[in-house]
Amino acid sequence: MKATKKSFTDELVTSIETKLSEVGTQTKKAKKAITKSAEKLATKLAKLMKKEEKKATSKSASTEKKAKEKAKKDAKKLAKNAGKAEKNAQRTTTGKAKKEAESATTKASTPATAKPTAPKPAAPASTRKAAPAPKPATPKPAAKPVATAPEAAASADGQSAE
Repeated sequence: MKATKKSFTDELVTSIETKLSEVGTQTKKAKKAITKSAEKLATKLAKLMKKEEKKATSKSASTEKKAKEKAKKDAKKLAKNAGKAEKNAQRTTTGKAKKEAESATTKASTPATAKPTAPKPAAPASTRKAAPAPKPATPKPAAKPVATAPEAAASADGQSAE
C-alpha cells in the first residue's frame, strides 16, 4: 500500500507542478502545499482501491460459498428423489403381483357360465329452461306542446290566437 501511495503522490505532484509551471513561477510554500495535498489525495486513492479489492474478494468468496451450499442441496435432493423412485417402483411391482394373484384366485372360483348383468339405464339428459322472451318496451306518452305567452293569455280569455 505504501508503494502505491508513493507512486500516486509522485504522479500527482508532477502533474500539478507542470500545470503551475505553465502558469508561472513556484515558491517553496507552494511546492510544500502541493506535496501535502498530493499525499492526502494519494492516501484517499489508496484506501478506495483497497476497498474495491476487498469487495471483489468478498463477493467471490460469498458466491463460492453459495455455490457449494447449492451443490449440497442438489445432492440431497437427488438422493431423496432416488429413494422415492425406488419406493414407488417397489410399490407398483408388489401391487401388480397382488392383483395378479387375486385375479387368478377369482378366475378359479367363478363358474364358467357367468350371468350377464343388465345394463343400467342411462340418466336422462338435463333439460335447460328456455329464457323468457324479453318484454316490449312501453312507449313514452307524447309530450304536450308548450304554449307561448300570447297563446296562453288568449286561451285563458277563451279566444283563439287567430
